[in-house]
Amino acid sequence: MSLELFLSQVMPVKPKLLRFAYRLLGNEEDAKDIIQDALMKVWHHKERMNELQNLEAWCMRITRNLALDRMKSKKFRQSDDLDHVRELPANTRNPHANMEQSDTMKKVHQVIQSLPEKYRTLIQLRDMDGYAYQEIADILEIDLNEVKVNLHRARKTVREQLQNMHVYGLQ
Repeated sequence: MSLELFLSQVMPVKPKLLRFAYRLLGNEEDAKDIIQDALMKVWHHKERMNELQNLEAWCMRITRNLALDRMKSKKFRQSDDLDHVRELPANTRNPHANMEQSDTMKKVHQVIQSLPEKYRTLIQLRDMDGYAYQEIADILEIDLNEVKVNLHRARKTVREQLQNMHVYGLQ
């Protein structure tokens, strides 16, 4: 593939790739980095481009894979940071509000940890890790409707248990 072909076939897809990466990552700078990496990868594999039936789909797949890799690496760093959140001073609230929020978060985590493994995994993948429903179905190798139904049940269980704790003081 020549530079002219690359510029005429791949570069027009760049804005679509950027929007896609941004939706996955939620950060413009990270999305731009991913697109740069994706375009470099496409260029390095330019000899394969003549064999492809859908160049745009191939570019989207490369972008998605790179974005997912970035998300995974960030999650490990974020989870390390979350362990140290209690150590950070919260200058914007009074100590009473900080303690109340900390207690609430502890209760939420306790309720989630008490859920059956299936529900706990679904909440982790969707609400904490941000995976799409179809991605969760693929990861867990279950039907998309099963993901939706069980996630609804898991959230309902968490909500009910938190309401019972608040209303009745149950632990």
